[in-house]
Amino acid sequence: MAGEDTQDSEAGSAADRFEVVIVGGGPVGVALAVELGQRGVRCVVVERHHEVGHIPKGQNLTQRSLEHFYFWGCVDRLRAARLLPPGYPIGGVTAYRSLFSPYWYAPAGLEQVRSFYFQDNDRLPQYLTEEVLRTRLTELDSATTLFGWTATRIEQDAHGVRVSVTGGPGRSESRVIEADYLVGCDGARSLVREHLGIKLEGPNFNQKMVLAVFRSREFHEGLRRFPERTTYRVLKPELRGVWQFFGRVDVGETFFFHAPVPRETTEEDGEAITALIDEVAGFPTHAKLDHLGFWELRVEVAATYRQGRAFIAGDAAHSHPPYGGFGLNTGLEDVTNLGWKLAGALRGWGGDGLLDSYSQERQPVFWETGVAYIAGGIQRDDEFLQRYRPEHDLPEFEAAWGKRTTGDAAGPAYEPNYGGSPVVFGSEGATSGVSGGHTFAAQAGHHLAPLVLSSGRNVYEELGSDFTLIALGADPAVVEGFEASARAQGVPLKVLTDSREGDRQEFRAGLVLVRPDQFVAWAGDQEPSDIEALFRRVTGTR
Repeated sequence: MAGEDTQDSEAGSAADRFEVVIVGGGPVGVALAVELGQRGVRCVVVERHHEVGHIPKGQNLTQRSLEHFYFWGCVDRLRAARLLPPGYPIGGVTAYRSLFSPYWYAPAGLEQVRSFYFQDNDRLPQYLTEEVLRTRLTELDSATTLFGWTATRIEQDAHGVRVSVTGGPGRSESRVIEADYLVGCDGARSLVREHLGIKLEGPNFNQKMVLAVFRSREFHEGLRRFPERTTYRVLKPELRGVWQFFGRVDVGETFFFHAPVPRETTEEDGEAITALIDEVAGFPTHAKLDHLGFWELRVEVAATYRQGRAFIAGDAAHSHPPYGGFGLNTGLEDVTNLGWKLAGALRGWGGDGLLDSYSQERQPVFWETGVAYIAGGIQRDDEFLQRYRPEHDLPEFEAAWGKRTTGDAAGPAYEPNYGGSPVVFGSEGATSGVSGGHTFAAQAGHHLAPLVLSSGRNVYEELGSDFTLIALGADPAVVEGFEASARAQGVPLKVLTDSREGDRQEFRAGLVLVRPDQFVAWAGDQEPSDIEALFRRVTGTR
């Protein structure tokens, strides 16, 4: 039953058999359950916490993430849950040494790529995002939740997986869950990843960081010197490229603050943290602390996201500093990529190669994100700060600072794609990663642009939940060939026909095969030489 709680569990019953068991019920795990549940996959979420935590992390959601919520049927609910006023600017300010410095800039942000996505980006605390996803999950009959239960043992063989869990009302009950597949969405200290023996790699900065949540009307008033923004970062040469930065939780009072601190700093050092907040702000804030926590500055990426019938996603597969809003957004993309592939394998039209492609597509994307964009950004900031110092050569510093009006936002050059995936027909020599450029042209391995059809509706409003063939002025016989091949292999396919006038010309292809995750699998103007082979490749059955 959807949303089953521990209070009325049936320990040891036949209901303990599912198609997918998800360990970890944070936003990534619950999002995967929504993705699977909407596809009719019988899944269960095992999560040790009953309630959602209320630390305001994971705030920024990209346009791409909001596309997921659109397809999950809860995008309006998500926007209604936000704390910021509708239309409040989402972007950042960067300042030198303190927020009261004369040297600052407010670079362009995700608005640069808005036209390439179907939804606007948004901003709200992660706990509100989780609550929206949990509510949506209760509406899906094929999804079950076991909140208050903890996974303790994981086993797998050629036929399935077994997960031992303990919990229940008295926290001492035990049960075993059997499933075809397992997905670990259980965070940076993932039990699933540990049991699978998957190693983590990546740069470690050996720096302790503080997360402080505080309230201050004075700080809000002090920020009026800037255009309205939601994040504010400060760069100092002595911090070697590591940020001190603030983020809005609401407009007027509540903020969070991240900064490097001495290794010996503890939760007892509240006065020192409020003094640090004042130092970085550049004026007295009279901050009242609501929460203090600590984390380590490092980037870690799993060597693989799959081992046998078990997979990892979200922070279990990759962890990094909360720089650039990559974390939650990357996790949501993980499960959007994985969900339809698991459904395909369970329904018989997806092969083992399709399941392999999850790691082959997603691992390179985060490796490049973590190493090139996050760790590389810290290094580039450090190099700039060491090279240019106002106390050494003020005119040179001011000239160099003036050129930093863009470049620290994930702009047009950051374009996650699967061009090198074995289950798409990417261009020769293409690789999967984040280096690219947004375009309206339909390119295999790249996100589909949201162009308008002759009906006046956006193509995203017409896409099927599985594969979609967009046929723009194509020969009906060719379309029939696609339909026949899909039927023969049991691949669910929706055909969307239209003329090739106006905006649709920007696809630059008369035939576009779109995957369930809105990435292009194949595009061309001519009928493929072997349509059946095409479907075998994109479903990983060749």
